[in-house]
Amino acid sequence: MVGRADVARLAGVSPAVVSYVLNDSHPVSSGTRQKVEAAIEQLGYRPNVLARSLATARSHTLGLLLPDSSNSFFAQLAAAVENAALEAGLVVLLGNGADDTERELGYVRTFLDRRVDGVIAVPGGEFERGWREISAARVPAVSLDRLPSDLDLPSVVVDNVGGGRAATEHLIEHGRARIACITGPREMSSAIGRAEGWRGALRDAGRAAPTERLRHRAFTAEGGYAAALELLEREPGIDGIFVASDLQGVGVMRALADHGRQAGRDIAVVSFDGTALSEYTTPRLTTVSQPYDRLAGEVVRMLVVLIGDPVRDRSEMHLVLPTTLVTRGSCGCSDYEGRLAA
Repeated sequence: MVGRADVARLAGVSPAVVSYVLNDSHPVSSGTRQKVEAAIEQLGYRPNVLARSLATARSHTLGLLLPDSSNSFFAQLAAAVENAALEAGLVVLLGNGADDTERELGYVRTFLDRRVDGVIAVPGGEFERGWREISAARVPAVSLDRLPSDLDLPSVVVDNVGGGRAATEHLIEHGRARIACITGPREMSSAIGRAEGWRGALRDAGRAAPTERLRHRAFTAEGGYAAALELLEREPGIDGIFVASDLQGVGVMRALADHGRQAGRDIAVVSFDGTALSEYTTPRLTTVSQPYDRLAGEVVRMLVVLIGDPVRDRSEMHLVLPTTLVTRGSCGCSDYEGRLAA
């Protein structure tokens, strides 16, 4: 097996200089660096990552915890985080919590055992134990897509209230008078914020937002389908639905079709997330789109800052990003080409 000493011998330098080049820990002349890099390439030398991490106290990895990796929103978000991490020289270890608190905690411990440099978490529910264990290990962490109760925990989220408001206002602009809301579980900050936006838009328009028209369900197609069936049976007069996720929106579209209703004509539908999935319903879903690449870039940037400055004041490290309404056929707009609503 090729070792560091072999590289040093071929390059005509000491093993210490090879270490300086690999770890970028000491100044090395450009000529010497080129000789070392040429020797590494010629010999096919691969550094021992474990030994390197012990020497530098860095593993160059981060843990990304998701509540459900099969959900199209989280899959798209994970891909964006992975791309942003690679640009920052970090490798992502992915944990799928499957909406199970103990499983999420198990992944946290696995991340810490693997000595990740930081953790990005999108917890599915109660996660206080997880945050405490990460903090006790003095590993930097950022909450993504969830507003933490602890203000000392950095976070990157979208404006869920504003997005829910924009979706509902658009339904009102289409002349819809009895607008229902299907959102996520009651304990999730994103679900709460989107429903709050729905209420606020109706209130400002002088419309009612009765609890009978609000449904809390899992962020799944099954959840959206079940909630829509219930609304159609118990609130037959509804003419618009704001759905707090695209995946739920797919279920709503199926429920409408099963009841002989057409989205956009009989009942206007606007969803939330802006996943690729929203383009493959009939008609296509009008949706509040989240800025995936920016979310990922900002959360990785924030984590890198914390890794470099572990004692930094975290109390003001909270970022809220805007959303964009993309109009299509499910609300009654043209379905031929989605456009960005002002």
